[in-house]
Amino acid sequence: MTSRLRLRFGGHSVAGRKALNQDAFAARLPEGEECDSKGAVAVICDGVSGSERAAEASQMAVTVFATDYYATPPNWRVRNASARVLKSLNDWLHLQNVSKAGHTDSALTTFSAAIVKSNTLHCLHVGDSRIYHFRDGRLDQLTRDHVRVEGGREFLARALGADSHLEVDYSTLELAAGDVVLLTTDGVHGFATSQALSTALATAGKDPEACARALIEAALVAGSDDNLSALLVVVDQLPLETIDESHRRLTRLPIPPVLEIGNTIDGYRVLDVVFSGTRSHMYLVRDDSSERRYVLKAPSENFAEDAIYLDGFIREEWVGQRIDHPNVMKTFAPPREKRFMYYLGEHIEGTDLRQWMQDHPQPSLDTVRDIVRQAVAGLRAFQRADMVHQDLKPENIMIDRDGRVKILDFGTVMIAGEDETASPLEKSVPQGSVNYVAPEYLLGAAGSFKSDLFSLAVICYEMITGKLPFDEPAVKRVRIDNYGEFNYIPAIRRRRDLPLWIEGCLRKALNPNPAYRHDALGEFLQDFTRPNPSLEAAIQRQPLIQRNPVRFWQVLCVALIVLHVIRSLVGRG
Repeated sequence: MTSRLRLRFGGHSVAGRKALNQDAFAARLPEGEECDSKGAVAVICDGVSGSERAAEASQMAVTVFATDYYATPPNWRVRNASARVLKSLNDWLHLQNVSKAGHTDSALTTFSAAIVKSNTLHCLHVGDSRIYHFRDGRLDQLTRDHVRVEGGREFLARALGADSHLEVDYSTLELAAGDVVLLTTDGVHGFATSQALSTALATAGKDPEACARALIEAALVAGSDDNLSALLVVVDQLPLETIDESHRRLTRLPIPPVLEIGNTIDGYRVLDVVFSGTRSHMYLVRDDSSERRYVLKAPSENFAEDAIYLDGFIREEWVGQRIDHPNVMKTFAPPREKRFMYYLGEHIEGTDLRQWMQDHPQPSLDTVRDIVRQAVAGLRAFQRADMVHQDLKPENIMIDRDGRVKILDFGTVMIAGEDETASPLEKSVPQGSVNYVAPEYLLGAAGSFKSDLFSLAVICYEMITGKLPFDEPAVKRVRIDNYGEFNYIPAIRRRRDLPLWIEGCLRKALNPNPAYRHDALGEFLQDFTRPNPSLEAAIQRQPLIQRNPVRFWQVLCVALIVLHVIRSLVGRG
């Protein structure tokens, strides 16, 4: 990520007019990858009055949650991870409570947690403590009080430790830099008015702790007779959106109408229609403000209700903004807010590799090596970002006028940590690219960089020979039962001048079983560039029937004919 999550916390808690403070709060903002995967936590609890162990319950709840949440696996989503921790915490408190004979010995507490991960605020809530959101002078209460009224008095309807089955309110909100999140116990919000809260929060950015103290003082002046606690989270900086956040935001936008030359959209003037099809439309546009040129791609209205297609479209923009490499097409964050669903990409003047192969039917090995070297460099950028392209084919590789290779089309890219529950086949076997899909996908297995390596090796084989490396029945399938259904056709049989070590390199990279392919993209590139005696020797040691099946059967037929002739002559004698 190009930017990190930056927050400031400020909190204050006092017993007020009571002898014992049964409130508790905690906040944590980790660093590095832990911040990216888990986010920051702010939690506040109010021990239930009348319970002798209320202070113990509230203190335990904030401490355990702020610790155990970060002990959950990094790829767990916030809702899942927090639910697991809260269930364990509630089970323990409830077990302690049912083992006590007296009600006054119970350990009960309210619970409100605000988790900020990437650009999203996740709220979890039980009881009558509260979470507020403040932006541009507007204060919104994000939680509802779980109380019931009996005989003119209010009683908690939910609390941690009160029941074996815990119901937790969960909600999310998109954040912006400058936002303030406020967590309070009822000793504060039960007495300070919304206007008083808003007035104090207007200055929270300067000193959040001083603001928390001011909130408590305002509640005391208003007559608060309970414990008082306030915890503030000031959002100073947000990282780039996650793929889920981009999806939620962009799917709210309408698909733009089909554009013509001269039309404008959000300040971009259409200079040319690159293509206009049933799935999408692409235009060469100029930003009227900066005079900069982009390619603007928009989905077709035919797919307005197609969730899978829209997911792929949004994924293209998201991935292109996160991989910054000269061999990968770049997409750009718009300089101003978008009113329609589209994305801006770099304008590449050139041709795709499919057309290039038609124009160069017998390229030199050095020319092929240069293209492969650049493609490997681009795929390494995906690998460093924990992504797998999954749809590498000649149509998705551009060669610009300077000979630079650009990998594009990120609609099926697998993103580590985001696609744990998705089937690889749902997004990894796009229509028309089956000839280049790695066999492991057809078995229903997840992909890896070795899957991209296989696709690149197919492309490399095709550039050299003009043919595909496997017979048609295998490559036309969308499901296989075992790797043995792929029968490799030696490249050297189709191009006689091919060095044996190149044949060995391709044969290894195109092994249907990924376990037997190269262990690194760089290893494949090295074997394709310099002779590897071990690969050459492995081919020479193969039986003739494996090394050259056609020659084997030719020799066998000749031998049988000779044997038949000999037997005939012997019989006559």
